[in-house]
Amino acid sequence: MPRQVVVLGGGVTGEAFLAALRRYDKDIRLTLVEHELVGGECSYWACIPSKTLLRPLELAFRARFAPGVTATVDPVQVFKWRDEVAEKDDASQVEWVQELGAEVVKGTGRIVEPGRLEVGDETLEYDELMIATGSVPSLPPIEGLEEAAVWTSREATSASAVPESLVIVGAGAVGCELAQFYARIGSRVTLVQSGDFILPRIDRDAGDLLAGIFEEEGIDIRLNARAKRISRSEGRLRLELEGDEAPEATNLLVATGRRPNVEGLGLEHLDVTVAEDGIEVDDRLSAGKHVWAAGDVTGVALFTHVGKYQGRIAAANVAGRERRADYRALPSAIFTDPQVAAVGDTSGEGTVSSKWDLTKVSRTATYQRPKRPGFVKLFADPQRKVLVGAVLVGPDSGEWLGQLTLAIRAEIPVDVLRDTIQPFPTFSEAIFFAARELDL
Repeated sequence: MPRQVVVLGGGVTGEAFLAALRRYDKDIRLTLVEHELVGGECSYWACIPSKTLLRPLELAFRARFAPGVTATVDPVQVFKWRDEVAEKDDASQVEWVQELGAEVVKGTGRIVEPGRLEVGDETLEYDELMIATGSVPSLPPIEGLEEAAVWTSREATSASAVPESLVIVGAGAVGCELAQFYARIGSRVTLVQSGDFILPRIDRDAGDLLAGIFEEEGIDIRLNARAKRISRSEGRLRLELEGDEAPEATNLLVATGRRPNVEGLGLEHLDVTVAEDGIEVDDRLSAGKHVWAAGDVTGVALFTHVGKYQGRIAAANVAGRERRADYRALPSAIFTDPQVAAVGDTSGEGTVSSKWDLTKVSRTATYQRPKRPGFVKLFADPQRKVLVGAVLVGPDSGEWLGQLTLAIRAEIPVDVLRDTIQPFPTFSEAIFFAARELDL
């Protein structure tokens, strides 16, 4: 009899796992358990709605740098397009899962013993369990936070009106993307960061460059400012800070990261290890005997594309293949304007690096005027003479990061990159110049 596999969590990671496993095994029985919408956070409250919101403002602002072109922004139509793309209706995704031959069970699943979980009054038995429950917002210990009715990323990407003013706590990817969006669409935005530069998980050069652009666009950036207390008075929120004066706004967004969603699942009934950063897994994505985990819940890297990758690795192993995850060339893209993209090890430890300014490639002159800053920064292992990391800041840099991701993953010699013909005129020509400048 075919084995029974239950997937706990119907986001993109769970969907990727199901699709991959079905390709390996046409007869295995599959069940997907989801307590909200099939498609998960990314489809309805994160990646898809946020990037849809950002695109019209990007076009409008780029028009201002193209001689002879003007553009206007209609917030009503911007939000309408977002609703069309990220409609809170999962019927099509439920149908897609069912077309894979999987059963969809709506409700909150809880493990009661190895091999069995409950969803409401229904009991599901499994031979293999995939835990793909994602992550939830991580809220900092700010006094008055719970009473203040602040936004998290969900409210910020679901709003249908432009707030008069907005304070954002946290200048990571989400905070920076939404700061630029709301500032461009008409809000007065204050961005609060506890450290001394924005985008703290990316190379500082990228954060400093983007901060300069934000300030030109009217965003008030507060660095080395730690949020202490939130209070509300006469319809306005006031955020008291350590190290700076208190900003006030009509709305406040907390964008201080996310944490793995591991609570209330009944994991204590399984022989798995739950650490502070998530469910521990090996490089096969095994969390224990007949238990697998993938995506944000593992804490490895909270990116949709990593969850999809892990789901595919786990599916291969459930199907009896032997696949192991490799995170040496883990890419990321932040969809600000300009985009910030990175891959691999960009710490600079034990490496040589080079940097090439995008204003020195011809594409920039054909793209916008005046020229806006951007760069390609490469990190290489001086012994092996291969790339280990890269940071790109420039228009659509997430789209032309791919060749560097492959170069790092495949350990392509830097000399091959130097001898690779880049199309002209493109921003990727800067990759050649940066590779040429590496002291190898």
